[in-house]
Amino acid sequence: MAALPDDVLVVAISSRALFDFEEENRAFEQGDDRAYMRLQLERLEQPARPGVAFSLIRKLLRFNQPDRQRVEVVMLSRNDPVSGLRVFRSAETHGLALQRGVFTRGRPPYHYLRPLRATLFLSAQPADVRAALAAGFPAATVHTGSAPARDAHDDEVRIAFDGDAVLFSDEAERVYHDSGSLDAFQNHERERARLPLPPGPFQPLLAALHRLQSAGAAMRLRTALVTARSAPAHERAIRTLMDWQIEVDEAMFLGGLDKGAFLREFAPDFFFDDQTRYVESAAAHVPAGHVASGVRNAG
Repeated sequence: MAALPDDVLVVAISSRALFDFEEENRAFEQGDDRAYMRLQLERLEQPARPGVAFSLIRKLLRFNQPDRQRVEVVMLSRNDPVSGLRVFRSAETHGLALQRGVFTRGRPPYHYLRPLRATLFLSAQPADVRAALAAGFPAATVHTGSAPARDAHDDEVRIAFDGDAVLFSDEAERVYHDSGSLDAFQNHERERARLPLPPGPFQPLLAALHRLQSAGAAMRLRTALVTARSAPAHERAIRTLMDWQIEVDEAMFLGGLDKGAFLREFAPDFFFDDQTRYVESAAAHVPAGHVASGVRNAG
């Protein structure tokens, strides 16, 4: 099998993020990995149901053409190799072209993100996600109770991002956290409106999606910035994206309004946020994941 071109977007994903293995996982969490393995083997011919990130993965893979691969999806899982059989069979049944996989039988798998050249890591294991973020990879813990993505836009991948501590660094968020004052935050951002924010953990993913969006494929991509920022702090966020030469299709500066209702209307295939309250609000309507980054997730 040939090596991947440098410009391929590589998504590493755990089995529980891609498929609904919640029932099987309860056996694993009881400390009996042998029982988990037996259960998966007994269900080898039973395709797993789609999980939280299934719609995102299915659509991203549709950017590939027979003569041009733009996206690679790799299984990266704490599952054992035997259970991996069911993962690959389920993927085949659902029409997902997966070829590569790493199964570590309980060992943290994030070490393999670097040789995989992963652009994104999605997992249901918070510890693995934190380790991946610490190693410099965009990563999120899927909210396994998320509502499934809607089927209203099958020819378009939609992805939504929070701003501070996700696309941008948590520099400005630290001002609010340390001062406890919205006015201090607003003044800090007004004074630095023309100074780009440092990149956050998901800036490389947004850049890769921007390249994918510009590739001229039949499949379309739509991105949104969904942030609690409001004017005048909106200007620095917009100018930062301009400085990066990256465009988003929609920007929502909500000033603390509940994000869930707005995400319900945007209907993304996935939403990323660093605050658990926003993730939980979003998960009632759309697939969502927690980015354990920034001052709010310290400690």
